[in-house]
Amino acid sequence: MSKTTLILLILIITALQSCKNQAIEIFVNETGESEHELTFKSVNEAIEKAYQIKADDSNADIVINISAGDYYLSSPIRINSQLSGLKIIGANKAEVTLKGSVPMNLNWESFSENIFVADISADIDFDQLIINGKPQILARYPNYNEEGGFWQGYAADAISKERIASWSKPTTAIFHAMHRGKWGGMHFKISGVDEKGEAILEGGLQNNRPSEPHNEYRMVENVFEELDSPGEWYFDAGERKLYFWPQTGTDLEKASCEAVVLKSLIEIKGDKVPVKAISIEGITLEHTQRTLFETYEPLLRSDWTMYRGGAVFIEGAENCTVKNCEFTNLGGNVIFVSSYSRNIEISGNHIHDCGASAISFVGEASAVRSPSFQYGEFVPLAEMDTVRGPKNELYPKDCIAKDNLIHRIGRVEKQVAGVQIAMAMDITVSHNSIYDVPRAGINIGDGTWGGHILEYNDVFNTVLETGDHGSFNSWGRDRFWSPKRDKMEEMTTANPEMPLWDAIHTTIIRNNRFRCDHGWDIDLDDGSTNYHIYNNLCLNGGLKLREGFYRVVENNIMVNNSFHPHVWFANCDDVFRRNIITDGYKDVRLLSWGKEMDYNLFPDEESMMKAQLYNIDENSGFGDPMFVNPKNLDFSVAESSPALKLGFKNFAMDEFGVLSPDLKELAKTPPVPVLKTAKELAGNTSVTVSWLRNEIKGVDSMEEQSAYGLNTAEGVIILKMWKGSLAFEGDGLKNKDVILAVEGEKVKNVKEFFGALKKYNYTETVTMLVMRNQAEQELTVRVK
Repeated sequence: MSKTTLILLILIITALQSCKNQAIEIFVNETGESEHELTFKSVNEAIEKAYQIKADDSNADIVINISAGDYYLSSPIRINSQLSGLKIIGANKAEVTLKGSVPMNLNWESFSENIFVADISADIDFDQLIINGKPQILARYPNYNEEGGFWQGYAADAISKERIASWSKPTTAIFHAMHRGKWGGMHFKISGVDEKGEAILEGGLQNNRPSEPHNEYRMVENVFEELDSPGEWYFDAGERKLYFWPQTGTDLEKASCEAVVLKSLIEIKGDKVPVKAISIEGITLEHTQRTLFETYEPLLRSDWTMYRGGAVFIEGAENCTVKNCEFTNLGGNVIFVSSYSRNIEISGNHIHDCGASAISFVGEASAVRSPSFQYGEFVPLAEMDTVRGPKNELYPKDCIAKDNLIHRIGRVEKQVAGVQIAMAMDITVSHNSIYDVPRAGINIGDGTWGGHILEYNDVFNTVLETGDHGSFNSWGRDRFWSPKRDKMEEMTTANPEMPLWDAIHTTIIRNNRFRCDHGWDIDLDDGSTNYHIYNNLCLNGGLKLREGFYRVVENNIMVNNSFHPHVWFANCDDVFRRNIITDGYKDVRLLSWGKEMDYNLFPDEESMMKAQLYNIDENSGFGDPMFVNPKNLDFSVAESSPALKLGFKNFAMDEFGVLSPDLKELAKTPPVPVLKTAKELAGNTSVTVSWLRNEIKGVDSMEEQSAYGLNTAEGVIILKMWKGSLAFEGDGLKNKDVILAVEGEKVKNVKEFFGALKKYNYTETVTMLVMRNQAEQELTVRVK
């Protein structure tokens, strides 16, 4: 064969391969007409055509190109393994919208002075009304108020007997209430009214910590008689009539009207064969129904129950992407990655104004060994599967949530998160901006199976409508965890590796910026285990570790707050070192202080000495950390900072949050904290500090000297005693006592008080001289 022939043969083979690999393009536009043969008017038709092509050639690569326009889905787009490799690409997310609603051509008539009515002839069921592209308000009490707190307005009498008596059809009502502990929300149908005139409630299954509805934070909707303000609507399904009070300036004869009818928009779901390499890009997805009364399943012993579904649902999938899309005005969860899912990437998306969680990675309980599903449940050790790790592969792994802007979610449901992880492994959550959320920005529901990396996220304005939570929150109620503390202590002491049966990989939280004004910035709750937490900037709520094992916390900054070690085990092996704190430790019921507590920078000598009473922080220091530019959220420390001498290292202050230029332009940043005054940071005795969970301060004014009947302006005032404190037992200390001496040694201020206590660190009780009711009294006080 000649050289020329060989070259021609190679060119022909290359050309044939190129033709074979060339994607088949399908086009969608609003007219269904173009120069392209495969052009359709609806996305559903385009998907149907893709299935036909794949039936003839399973190896065909298909791209569905969607031109600018609004596309109403007749049913959810369902993609199975037959369509592996499919790409759905919108021309521009600002111009291409997929909707789960239907347009309605209505003839409005006047019903009353402000309310109009229209007949709904179509056989549709809807729970959201869209007028001129904007969601309207389902008739409710109290009326919607953006600044009204819980549900943008709440009232204790939402379902009072008197109010129910004024309703002609109470069984249409939907009742929303916070959990009694504000651990999320609950939602009920009113199925009837009893002989006392009180509502018979059905539902409330959206929370895994059952309680009575909160007696104040309540709201009711879908009641005709509550249609009493602009923007409210009510649909009488029996009479097929829609009632609406339009906003001022709305011309109903020209207004566009849409009813939301679908619960999901895109479902990517494999069965025995995974669906692979699906890509969704450049689209806005809008309008799904709320899913409040679908099946909610408990996520192990976390506080959550959750509906396994979303506007985009992914399950049994590999190497799929959802990127550069916008998600808004969706009634429930937004993107839900479920069960067996590998290498799923959710990136570059803008998610806002939606009813429930934004991005969720949730496996199946069948993958968990000896699972428990309620806080009080426990599988006895003799019956427990003691093998480490997952039982099967029905869980998300190696997935990524990156560069997403998430805000104003949880508009209906309150047990939600910007990113939720449960029964999953090796999930990366990176460079997301998450704010204006009712509960956590990022939540990890259990220790199964760790390996997650949370980095460069900007999370703030969280826990807005709930309580006892954080910007980041986790639970670790895994196999070792028992509601009976002594049982848990017994098992983990006998088998120190037991907490790692589920938390088999270390979860890393690094280089994030957190701010929570209604809880902790970082909250590792009940039994959270196997974490490495470093290089985080905490702007307000501090960092909490409750129970759990094997946590290393180092090189973090806690502005206007401190470290909260709660209820540690004797053998927890926790480490807290080289951190900057701006208040004394907030410890609660510790059996020990872990493996290492040292080289930390305290704000003042008193708070450091308080720690050293427990033979910890012997090499720590105190003083002004010398932040470089806190007014611009730069909390790097100057070269002469005492923190650097303790081993603290500066980390980048300008890499938090989203990366995409269009998202960065939209994203907010957290409020700048108002730092404590120099007087407070210097450790002036007037600063309130915590000792054995009691609030104390030094006497430092003539006014206080007079008020307490003291001879001099010296001593330590007990501002507030915790009734569970050791020092409160028997004839111990009381509120308003002023401590004058410890074991006969006079104490002038908090610093001298801690210094005196340290001398008797080996004893359980000490003698104290106090001033009580302007008379000196000697007490024996328990301090250990």
